[in-house]
Amino acid sequence: MKLKKFFRVFFNVLFWGFTAGIAVLAGMVLIYGNDLPDYKKLATYAPPVATRLYASDGSLLIEYAEERRVFIDFSDMPPQLINAFIAAEDQNFWSHPGIDIQGISRALVNNAMRFLGFNTHFSGASTITQQVAKNFFLTSERTLSRKIKEAILALRLERTFSKQHIMTLYLNQIFLGARAYGVGSAALMYFNKPVSELNLAECAFLASLPKAPNNRDKAVERRNYVLRRMVEEGFITSAQAKEAADQPLNINSGFTAQMEEEYQYFAEDVRRQLLDSLGREMLYNQGLYIKTTIVPEFQKAATEALNKELDNYNEGKEEKLQGAIIAMNPHTGRVLAMSGGRSFSESSFNRATQAMRQIGSTIKPFVYLAALERGMSPEAMILDAPIVGLKEDNSLWKPENYDKKFLGEVPLRLALETSRNVPAVRLVQQIGAENAIESAQRFGVYPEDLKNINLSLALGSGETTLLRLVQGYSAFINGGYLIEPKMVDYIEDRYGRVIGGQQTELIEWQEGLLPVEDSSKSEPLSDPQSLYQIVSILQGTVERGTGKQARVSGHTIGGKTGTTNEVKDVWFVGFSKNLIAGVYLGFDTPKPLGNGAGSHMAARVFADFMSKALKNEKNQPFAVPDGMTFVRVNRRSGASASADPNGVIITEAFKPGQKPNPAPSVKAKESSAVVGGVF
Repeated sequence: MKLKKFFRVFFNVLFWGFTAGIAVLAGMVLIYGNDLPDYKKLATYAPPVATRLYASDGSLLIEYAEERRVFIDFSDMPPQLINAFIAAEDQNFWSHPGIDIQGISRALVNNAMRFLGFNTHFSGASTITQQVAKNFFLTSERTLSRKIKEAILALRLERTFSKQHIMTLYLNQIFLGARAYGVGSAALMYFNKPVSELNLAECAFLASLPKAPNNRDKAVERRNYVLRRMVEEGFITSAQAKEAADQPLNINSGFTAQMEEEYQYFAEDVRRQLLDSLGREMLYNQGLYIKTTIVPEFQKAATEALNKELDNYNEGKEEKLQGAIIAMNPHTGRVLAMSGGRSFSESSFNRATQAMRQIGSTIKPFVYLAALERGMSPEAMILDAPIVGLKEDNSLWKPENYDKKFLGEVPLRLALETSRNVPAVRLVQQIGAENAIESAQRFGVYPEDLKNINLSLALGSGETTLLRLVQGYSAFINGGYLIEPKMVDYIEDRYGRVIGGQQTELIEWQEGLLPVEDSSKSEPLSDPQSLYQIVSILQGTVERGTGKQARVSGHTIGGKTGTTNEVKDVWFVGFSKNLIAGVYLGFDTPKPLGNGAGSHMAARVFADFMSKALKNEKNQPFAVPDGMTFVRVNRRSGASASADPNGVIITEAFKPGQKPNPAPSVKAKESSAVVGGVF
């Protein structure tokens, strides 16, 4: 009877205890379960994903992200990676309903023994499903109410979604250090490879990170613990674990600093543009695929050429010379290479697109173009003689040539090829400063709303950027069109839908189909014959004028040097038929570069870059428009070679109605020889 009574009391206590437990649980569900977040939205989970910038050849350049993420579908995750996380975090994941009673009991025992002094690990009892609930909907505060909410959400998640979907959510959301969220991003950050290429040791390392994602001191120890757990769970053999444990952890930073440094100036310009057009949320969190115009081989060549010249100058100097280089397709505006300084990590200021500097003699081709447009011949004579009493802004000014000499009358071509200042002043006086400035404005070099137009502006005292200067020169060789520089070809969202960039509609071929007219092009900025004459003169600048340092063996090149007062800034802008590049060198706080410095330094950078960029290209002469006549003339006098055969003979391009100069008189020849000799 006593035994029967004991069992009756025991079962009553058990019953009422169970009933009370159910009541408590029901009460907690009522209290905490009514205001929980809408977990069903995880059915269409689309996490914030890093935007990635790609070069024109498809290679990855850089990421834009507040949190680095790469979404990986469950079917694309290696089984050993999933097993590693299960062994490390939730061994009963495939069988529990969201909370693990067995795990809770084990954690209570282990923690109690640890508290009593036994050598056991403190352990938690949160399942992977509970971690998903916490990571998506709850805070990390250590309170009973949060744990209750977490458990309720976990149970509901398990009733709503498959185990595979929950694992997908977990492995794409978990923070794994180094700003990496999810295994896809972590694989790239730590091992510079996709998850599909991870080996067993690397899978175990990633699975060890959730407990202490930013602590690398015990990385090998934690990885080996995960390997032991995988053996205990039957996922791998002891031999496999030993082989993986013996492998070194070759952890890197994902995208190398060298790559980021090489492309940072370009990438930062793209980022600023897209931040304005797309907004922060779209740019940083929507996983955009941005195909840019950059050509890696050109970028490498441009960076090396610029830094070689800067390093050569800066050796032993405290204040460092800076510079910039841009290469562009003059017909499409696609920016193929850009470097805005010595080092982005030292200074993020982009001297290619942000630095406003005086441009010196690089303005002269636009001034001379204005003269050619008004009917002047390339062999029209301009007086190179002292100008006294030139007045501007209530001050007297005496223009001088760089060599301090005067040559008397010289052809327009020779004056530009050798960048003589005094003939340029006389030319501006002849055509008017407003007309000279208007030419530079028309080609985008100077802004349209320029105020205080004067002679000095027409001679290069005005400020602009290297990018705008290259843009202006591009119109010389693309038919006279002001092409907007482009850094992005197209943009796709995370689902592959095109949302921006340059698009071309694909049309099925049929007999008699004509090319689609480009409606985006406006009227040319100048007539083709005048443009060709300028290009021909700039070709002469490189072949026999101030731009000799810019020669590229085996290629037809044109270009112009530029130097500001006291050699504070030096420039070179040059081009082949299908490639244009501009170079700028100067201190961030303008000051003279010193003895021996000059525009030849910028020309050397140009030649170094172009030699590499054009090494596999055939030479292509500049296109000649209809109506031009070519005559052999004496470079110094502009007379035909038959009338004045002595000296340097060149081929001149004349428009209809233009012709060589008359043969110079003996007196004129003697005068020129006395004044400056024969060029």
